[in-house]
Amino acid sequence: MIAVVLLTHNRVHLLRQCVENVLARTSELTREIVVWNNASSDGTRAYLDSLDDARLRVVHSPENLAMNALPRAIRLTGAPYLVELDDDVVDAPDRWDATLLDAFERMPDVGWLGGSIAYDPSDAASRYLHYLREQVGAYAEDEIDGLRILRGPVGGACTMTSRELHDRVGGFREHRRHMYWRPDIPYRRAIAKLGYDSAFLVDLEVRHRGGAGHSEPPRPKLEYHTHELISRARKDRVKRVLLAIPPMAALNRRYRWFDAPLPAYDPEEYDPESQAGSANPPSRAT
Repeated sequence: MIAVVLLTHNRVHLLRQCVENVLARTSELTREIVVWNNASSDGTRAYLDSLDDARLRVVHSPENLAMNALPRAIRLTGAPYLVELDDDVVDAPDRWDATLLDAFERMPDVGWLGGSIAYDPSDAASRYLHYLREQVGAYAEDEIDGLRILRGPVGGACTMTSRELHDRVGGFREHRRHMYWRPDIPYRRAIAKLGYDSAFLVDLEVRHRGGAGHSEPPRPKLEYHTHELISRARKDRVKRVLLAIPPMAALNRRYRWFDAPLPAYDPEEYDPESQAGSANPPSRAT
């Protein structure tokens, strides 16, 4: 029923936790696990070769393709449901995959569903998602068939989509210029054009260990993030001009031409722990 795809590069200390605390806790519904080793030099190869799991297929790539390996790894699977799992997701509850699939099948308008990232001030993704929810209001709370969700962008930490929808929109892409990039962004936009939303499943929490405090980011990744920040600032200036035209904001909400610009995020200035004494302290990043 489910294929899990995981990309990794030089983070064997995190990968080990992901395998033992996340992949090992999948249910019988997960039939395929593809781990794509992006030319790691830190012991990742030896660790993966030591694993004994009939569901597991390991690819040792001679070069680091980074996120461009995602569509290649997916092509090695055949299950009707796909889970993209980051190697720095280090903990998840038992049968988390079955919980995700049950919720996905009960929400026909959600085409991309992620597990919530548990609040952790040491995790970069946790801090940023908390900022988006608490300070920006980028997520809308909803309940479908008794399931609590937060509608909004989910990234790719631990996310499920169907192969049917994946194939209908042409799947995840490879970037011609950057190997580290965000393939989740064009995918979310593609399914949105077909009327599908993305969301976090509130009551399924996973733990994430991202950021420089947990592993050293490769130089190409840092270069891409710099490029992305500059590009986003340029696009946001244009978006603000367009949205100032009276009918444009309403039309954009209806037709989803582009995402609204977000306030600038400075992790040095924004400290989620400062919210701990508030009337409603955050229990989750999302």
